[in-house]
Amino acid sequence: MVGSLARLLSVTQQPISPTLSQDLVLQVLDAWGRTVDLTAEFGYDAADPWAVLITFRGSSGRSTEPVTWAVGRDLLLRGLTDPSGEGDVQLFPSVDEGGRAAVVMELRSPDGRLVTQMRSSDLYRFLSRTLAVVPLGTEAVDLDGLVAELVGGQPPAPVPTESEPLSEPQ
Repeated sequence: MVGSLARLLSVTQQPISPTLSQDLVLQVLDAWGRTVDLTAEFGYDAADPWAVLITFRGSSGRSTEPVTWAVGRDLLLRGLTDPSGEGDVQLFPSVDEGGRAAVVMELRSPDGRLVTQMRSSDLYRFLSRTLAVVPLGTEAVDLDGLVAELVGGQPPAPVPTESEPLSEPQ
């Protein structure tokens, strides 16, 4: 029995991808006060474990270009249960027209303001997947790799020790 259970678990376990993407339906009020569904892609990459990218695909209005907002994962997590955020991104828990738990998200930029509402269960499901990839409190960044990327793929110069003199630039 134990052997068959172990075999079942090893067969059904799915590899966890370091990048995630999920479309969430947000509700927005239009200029006439009607609710309009707006689909946004929520993306997560373990290489930048603190950020969730929210991409709105333009299809009408002033631009057809996608617009992406980087929002802190911890801000979204707090917004499920408590008001959170200051400035450009603010979230607070609410209840939708059907009596279901919801999260209101307000995005502000110099070009305007967008107030949306999404089901808490949808946001929770996405954030749970991010926590399976990078648990809260274990976020880290490869600083050497980041520096190498910033300086054009060159590895960072070694740091001289006290016994090594600094060399003159050539």
